[in-house]
Amino acid sequence: MTFEGQVTSIHIAPVGSAPMQPLEAATLIAGYGIEGDRYALGVGHYSSRPHLDRQVTLIEVETLEALRRDHDVDLLPVEHRRNITTVGVPLNHLVGAYFAVGSCVFYGGRLNVPCAYLEGLVAKRVFRPLVHRSGLNARIVLGGTVAPGDVIRPIDRADLDSGLVADNEQTPVEPAPEVI
Repeated sequence: MTFEGQVTSIHIAPVGSAPMQPLEAATLIAGYGIEGDRYALGVGHYSSRPHLDRQVTLIEVETLEALRRDHDVDLLPVEHRRNITTVGVPLNHLVGAYFAVGSCVFYGGRLNVPCAYLEGLVAKRVFRPLVHRSGLNARIVLGGTVAPGDVIRPIDRADLDSGLVADNEQTPVEPAPEVI
């Protein structure tokens, strides 16, 4: 797989249901999450069901454009509740794959699943249009700083330290919940 995309925006919320706050840069901590974000702090809406695959969430600008074009729904980066908005990145293809975001290394856990909770928060009909396009849940394998404009690219697992890969892959990816 070959691509080179970019981070377009980064958002966190200090607690569940709080408005998302844009960041000029974010500190990502391996095995933990984004510094200051509700899920890293254990106070997010879904914090009672933690998994390594939910340390950071990503969504494509292309999905937001499709919502506008195909469903007449304007969902802004500050509204979608994902941490990192990307452009030019095939997120659905990154499940079980390593990829770089700036100087950080992520591992694609599972596709994010839309929920009624999001639809209620934004008061927009987004549940059905986001099925299979709701973004990617990922692990932070190597932390660092990420900022809008940073490049996102795939990494071959053979190019990573074998101990790091072995440690990461001890925990299988989280199975996706069924969407009804």
